Amino acid sequence: MIRGGVSDAHAHHFLRFYNRNVLRFGFCIEEREENKMNEIGNGGLSNVEMEHIRRHHRHEPGENQCGSALVKHIRAPVPQVWSLVRRFDQPQKYKPFVSRCVVRGDLEIGSLREVDVKSGLPATTSTERLELLDDNEHILSIRIIGGDHRLRNYSSILSLHPEIIDGRPGTLVIESFVVDIPEGNTKDETCYFVEALIKCNLKSLADVSEGLAVQDRTEPIDRM
Repeated sequence: MIRGGVSDAHAHHFLRFYNRNVLRFGFCIEEREENKMNEIGNGGLSNVEMEHIRRHHRHEPGENQCGSALVKHIRAPVPQVWSLVRRFDQPQKYKPFVSRCVVRGDLEIGSLREVDVKSGLPATTSTERLELLDDNEHILSIRIIGGDHRLRNYSSILSLHPEIIDGRPGTLVIESFVVDIPEGNTKDETCYFVEALIKCNLKSLADVSEGLAVQDRTEPIDRM
């Protein structure tokens, strides 16, 4: 069944990997994927990517926090990808673990959304605040301020940047975060856990965006 452009099978596929190396978070961490995502400091980021991070992804981690940034190259133009990312009120359009989202009042900076999480994760709900929504620079920033989970003081920034992939308009997506390290877990375990979730979200964002981009590209041909 398709819900918001993401299949339940996609979410189940992600959870299927979490069956070894169990952590205190309550489920396991998938081995790192080779999917063009890199962390800050591993030497795999290009100069362009590092410049975008320096410009748009400014975090100030506390003493008991960890964070990193990941990148994803999507074969779809920025407007296509941004149309999904900017929907603070409908993250389920591409996030496979979100089952329901409710925003109270108008969509503006400071707005809160109540997110219900699908079963299988060590969480049930999340309360999140919109920190930044820039339609010109294509930047979205959120902060988690409550909910039934262990991601305390979680803050993320997601930015989109145009690029050319195989001669077609594409999008470089960068998502960074900082979060508290829960008691009983190490810095590496915490980052690994969050990165796994972000990777799944970005993979789903790419799948949905690229599917829409293919439809858009074929429409003029069909009309001929």
